[in-house]
Amino acid sequence: MLTSFFKRGAVAAVALAGLTTAAFAQMELKIMAPAAPGGGWDGTARSMQQALMAAGISKSVQVNNVTGAGGTIGLAQLIGAKGDGHQLMVNGFVMVGAILLNKSPVNLTQVTPIARLTAEAEVIVVPTDSPLKSAKDLAERLKADPAKVTWAGGSAGGTDHILAALFAQAVGADAKKINYIPFSGGGEALAAMLGGRVTAGVSGYGEFEGQIKAGKLRVLAVSSAKRLDNAPDAPTLKEQGIDLELLNWRSVVAPPGLSADQTKALIDATEKMVKSKEWQDILKARGWDDAYLAGPAFDSFLKEEIARVSKVMTEVGLVK
Repeated sequence: MLTSFFKRGAVAAVALAGLTTAAFAQMELKIMAPAAPGGGWDGTARSMQQALMAAGISKSVQVNNVTGAGGTIGLAQLIGAKGDGHQLMVNGFVMVGAILLNKSPVNLTQVTPIARLTAEAEVIVVPTDSPLKSAKDLAERLKADPAKVTWAGGSAGGTDHILAALFAQAVGADAKKINYIPFSGGGEALAAMLGGRVTAGVSGYGEFEGQIKAGKLRVLAVSSAKRLDNAPDAPTLKEQGIDLELLNWRSVVAPPGLSADQTKALIDATEKMVKSKEWQDILKARGWDDAYLAGPAFDSFLKEEIARVSKVMTEVGLVK
């Protein structure tokens, strides 16, 4: 009878495992994009929705947009959803700076880190008729007079601005004196460059790819550790003797107060997604680099980025 009892117990355990797996496969998720539709965070959230459902990882994935203050309004809502094991939020490098600039009462130390997903290299470009031929040329001009070198890029405190400041520091110029002009979009920055109103432009490679390939812009350097597959002729900063690497990464985080099982379920679902053919096809189509890093390793990375961004923004005078 005892043997029969254990056999029945084993069968029940197998059945329960099957039910758990089935339930996991039917996980319903909500993904917040803390920005307006059409931007990078929104695109990441909707790409996740597509991959999670197409790969059969989740039967239902809802995406909602919460705009304002560099994503910090959405961050506050996420933190308010304490204990919700079905909620994720897309974020990234830009939010780290936005939290400091907006003096946000909430920050990324309050969330449950899930995974870094993608990364995109930054490029430093000039018009093709510029006398600057390399990052070293730009460095020499910057060291001579930082205020006379005008940079065009995205929002103040964002990835582009941080790269310009770190570039100044890396070449021995005064980062507090950099002349950075924020533009609302790549089109405006491009017009400023081609019109001769700025010295150099900074953005993700994809933003300027068309103009680079059309011969209107020349890449002085890319901010990645190695040359880009889609821009093999563009040298890295490190190749040119400038010890600097910076990637505009995007990630997903969850509310605080999750149990170990809830956290594991979200990490497992994300890992299944990033390994799926559907996600890999999306990365290729969008030109995103796979930068998957999960759990404690991502938590450590996030803390390091927060410290690095805080340091440079303080040194540049953007925050006190």
